[in-house]
Amino acid sequence: MSTQLLKVSSLFRISARFKSVALTSSQYPNLSRGNFAVLKDEDIQAFQGILDSDRVLTQSSDVEAYNVDWLNIVRGQSRCVLKPRSTEEISELLSYCSLKNLAVVPQGGNTGLVGGSVPVFDEIVISSQLMNKIISIDADAGTAVCQAGVILESLDTEVGKHGLMVPLDLGAKGSCHIGGNVSTNAGGLRLLRYGSLHGSVLGVEAVLASGQVIDCLSSLKKDNTGFDLKQLFIGSEGTLGFVTKVAVACPTRPKSINLALLAVPSFEAVLGVFKEAKIHLGEILSSCEFMDRGSMECVTGNLKLSNPLSDSDFYMLLETSGSNLNHDEEKLNFFLELMMNKGMVGDGTVATVPSKQREVWQLRERIAESLLVDGYCYKYDISLPLSVFYQAVLDMRERLGDRVTRCVGYGHIGDGNLHLNVTTPQYSQEVMGLIEPFLYEWTGNYRGSISAEHGLGFKKRNYIGFSKSPAAVHLMKNIKQVFDPQGIMNPYKVLPDEPAAV
Repeated sequence: MSTQLLKVSSLFRISARFKSVALTSSQYPNLSRGNFAVLKDEDIQAFQGILDSDRVLTQSSDVEAYNVDWLNIVRGQSRCVLKPRSTEEISELLSYCSLKNLAVVPQGGNTGLVGGSVPVFDEIVISSQLMNKIISIDADAGTAVCQAGVILESLDTEVGKHGLMVPLDLGAKGSCHIGGNVSTNAGGLRLLRYGSLHGSVLGVEAVLASGQVIDCLSSLKKDNTGFDLKQLFIGSEGTLGFVTKVAVACPTRPKSINLALLAVPSFEAVLGVFKEAKIHLGEILSSCEFMDRGSMECVTGNLKLSNPLSDSDFYMLLETSGSNLNHDEEKLNFFLELMMNKGMVGDGTVATVPSKQREVWQLRERIAESLLVDGYCYKYDISLPLSVFYQAVLDMRERLGDRVTRCVGYGHIGDGNLHLNVTTPQYSQEVMGLIEPFLYEWTGNYRGSISAEHGLGFKKRNYIGFSKSPAAVHLMKNIKQVFDPQGIMNPYKVLPDEPAAV
């Protein structure tokens, strides 16, 4: 077959995959389109006057991928994708959209899991893909400034050349954008050690719906002058403005990294190992992850990865990061011997070579990918007190019974973040009805959060009342009104419809 025919065949398969996802507007027939203008030819001509014509995408084959989320569960109907290269271009685009009352969706790497980065109806997509410049790296201060479209892994590679690291690490690091990370307040694998982006982000530049540029792009680690406005853009998922540049605090890259994969007999033992790790590994502990038997069976069975340990009900990944190889290895080996002597760990392996560490990390980082092989995945990202952490999985498993392929739990035990996932061969309204709102009510009863790190996006916006008070939600809506009085920035996301579920 010729190269050209192969390309056509590949494009056909991709197009068919996108079109197999039901339109969001048909999945949610009670959702009404906002009172926004409909895109006209004159609008496209205006965009082409601001951007080069090849950066204004209007062909259906070109825009399809921007309409569908990574999970293939929601699909919008945008007819236009804009690809600016600078803050100034975004300012012009948003100024025009505000004038014409055209709704827009900011989009980065489109790796979100709650439908927050794709259109619901026909909103215009503004992509940060071409805003991929690293502006500066200050090795002495430990800071980096970059445009919003820089890929997380690329930024980490560049700052690594200066002996630094990006404090955020995600399974999607090879495709997610730093602007999207900031806009969703992404958590990741090392929040235990380095904290959230609310602490790591030093400054933000953003463009409001009106086109006004808000310059809060300070690289200072201490700045106590007035309201800290950048915090409003962190985690607001593009509903208050389009993040265009980010300044990040980058800690020193560790010289010594060790990774231990442990087989643990019970969840009580998981909690015990975590508690002891904080005592014995304290200053070098950088990550503490767990996964249950079902998660391990899914990632090894569906993706053909190899589990180097004996079968176990639970597994843990412990990472240490320090400056002295011998010291760190000695501490880790002492800890592991202690845990095995206490019967809290049944089996384990330690990876000290980067290539081996990457293999081990795949067992955790690719669980989300492996679940999609089952068919349809119902994904939940909740924060809970550790005392009831895994009980959520047990209760849901009992509630769903044999209606589902699997119900599994994994996540960041180090910061109380559980990823609860349920799979079925195809979408089932019966299963969805058994999960929601039951799981949100269950989480709310323990004063947990219905979204630990994925955000609310489109899928969870109406359940915010299970984690936030009516007064808090009302204040959020007031803030939205100040920043975006027309509501054109990422509509139908984060904030609830009226009335909200409580």
